[in-house]
Amino acid sequence: MSTPPLSGAGMPGAAAAPGGFPGPPAAAAAAAAAAAATREVNTATLCRIGQETVQDIVFRTMEIFQLLRNMQLPNGVTYHMGTYQDRLGKLQEHLRQLSVLFRKLRLVYDKCNENCAGLEPMSVEQLIPYIEDDYWKNEDRGPASQLRYASEERREILEVNKKLKQKNQQLKQIMDQLRNLIWDINAMLAMRN
Repeated sequence: MSTPPLSGAGMPGAAAAPGGFPGPPAAAAAAAAAAAATREVNTATLCRIGQETVQDIVFRTMEIFQLLRNMQLPNGVTYHMGTYQDRLGKLQEHLRQLSVLFRKLRLVYDKCNENCAGLEPMSVEQLIPYIEDDYWKNEDRGPASQLRYASEERREILEVNKKLKQKNQQLKQIMDQLRNLIWDINAMLAMRN
């Protein structure tokens, strides 16, 4: 009993080309799928990957400095040669990983620049969201709307001034009451002595 051949829908590289020859190898198909997947990555994801790569670079650099701080020169006074060789191997491995991370960061940087090449440069003012003030909206209109806006603003200022005067009056009354209370307390203390 023989099994029927599988179609290439579920397995890369398993499809038969016309003429009975097998299709491309699985590695080539996987590389093609990876290339298609990298084309779908947006710039924000690339920036996140770049940020993670920078964090990895900083972490590896800190580890390298930690190794260098603990490592002494191979003068044979304090360390055995085996310990020195072990630490030197770790240091070389960290440096190799650091160079790989820098290459990865360069690829991400180039890809981000490639994705952003077609965009028009925007001024910083356009990138900062802000709520427009009514004054700037009304500036474009005619003098009548500007006059109405100015009268509304004047009315608001007068209301604020009125409230401010009321608060000042209340504070003055409180200060007078405190002054009288302190005067009475001092008078009572003076009579007691």
